[in-house]
Amino acid sequence: MNKNPPIYLHNTLSRKKEQLSTSQPERVTMYVCGPTVYNYAHIGNARPALVFDVLSRLLRHDYPTVIYARNFTDVDDKINAAAAATNVPISVITNRYIDAYHEDMKSLGVLTPELEPRVTEHIPIIIKLINTLIERGHAYFAEEHVLFDVASYPEYGHLSGRRKEDMLAGARVEVAPYKRNPLDFVLWKPSTPELPGWESPWGWGRPGWHIECSAMIGKHLGHTIDIHGGGQDLIFPHHENEIAQGTCAHGELYCRTWVHNSFVTVEGQKMSKSLGNVLLVRDLLDQAPGEVIRLALLSTHYRKPLDWTSERLQQARNVLASYYDSLFKVSDIEVLPDIKADKQVLEALRNDLNVTGALVRLRELQTQLDRANSDTQRADVKSILLASAKILGFLQLPPHEALSVLRPEATSFISLTSNARIKSLVAEREQARQDRDFAKSDTLRNTLVNEGVVIEDTAQGPVLRPVS
Repeated sequence: MNKNPPIYLHNTLSRKKEQLSTSQPERVTMYVCGPTVYNYAHIGNARPALVFDVLSRLLRHDYPTVIYARNFTDVDDKINAAAAATNVPISVITNRYIDAYHEDMKSLGVLTPELEPRVTEHIPIIIKLINTLIERGHAYFAEEHVLFDVASYPEYGHLSGRRKEDMLAGARVEVAPYKRNPLDFVLWKPSTPELPGWESPWGWGRPGWHIECSAMIGKHLGHTIDIHGGGQDLIFPHHENEIAQGTCAHGELYCRTWVHNSFVTVEGQKMSKSLGNVLLVRDLLDQAPGEVIRLALLSTHYRKPLDWTSERLQQARNVLASYYDSLFKVSDIEVLPDIKADKQVLEALRNDLNVTGALVRLRELQTQLDRANSDTQRADVKSILLASAKILGFLQLPPHEALSVLRPEATSFISLTSNARIKSLVAEREQARQDRDFAKSDTLRNTLVNEGVVIEDTAQGPVLRPVS
């Protein structure tokens, strides 16, 4: 049985915060809808990747077994259009942008999930699932299309909380004469000879978007999963349709807990091509290190809208530089083995992934590190700080390396103070002060100034600054 304190998450389905319940006490399954790979990732794509990366890190801390799947949608009308425009197979487009997505997410410190299923690798499973829905009376074939019969599932609309008339008004549903109900959605559609397609009992065609995730979940995680995540924009119709398909196909609960992150805006406006404010991750990486972008995207609670501004990015840079400054001062202090993350950091994360609260606690640990008055204390606090930050995906770089990109102008000084001769002079001067040999101490201070280093004595020990 899992002996860690419970994790609480806001369940979109119940509209309240609930204790996480899993099918097996020491195993948790999580599926997150990944990108449709026809372009580079923007910060709206990055936010769910980061949110569920932190959740997966917490789950791995608390559970012996975690199976986290994040899919790639690698067949889609936009992908087809991009491939046709350049006269290449869709795999050329999708492989290019899957590789780019991996690069961008790695730069942001996102760990690779246990599974990354692709739609095109699961066509037989998708066809089998559609057949099951037809056999159970929840889907029908009409004019080369297979459609899900929404009327056959009375609970439809429970996740989004929408009435059917509201769904019709707010959803981009295709009104086609072959539909029994305007809300019925496509499970399989025909492909023309020049479009990607596969042989099926209903002719040459390709799957609809919603059935793909249900099939991949069933294949890799089972009929009932513990957590399903994604952006708020996926609640309806995508996740609503997933529930209908999965429940009707197997007669079991589809997912225990639904978790959705809120939207990202830019300078108060919705991201759109027409406004020219779609911020690609790889473009932002030219402005700031990935860890800075990570902090900027995680510093607002995942269920609240996040407004991206240049000030937010600069603030994140300053915060991280401050942490690494503190860590740089204790570079010679060894990290203790088997030190666990701070209890208050874990409590914050277990409370609906309260990253903001966890960051407040990290600041308190940083202050403790700055004020520690012995190497024993410094080793203890440094170890706890690093173990806690690791669950959030922060502060894992050598301080000298991090500061060289966070504060490029200080690189030469950081290199200088890492020099063995400077370290020796500082240590020798500190010993002279303790021996009350002030003449020697002053001589060594002057020697350091000649080397480009000003030494300032504080209650927490000597602080080094560049000569101005």
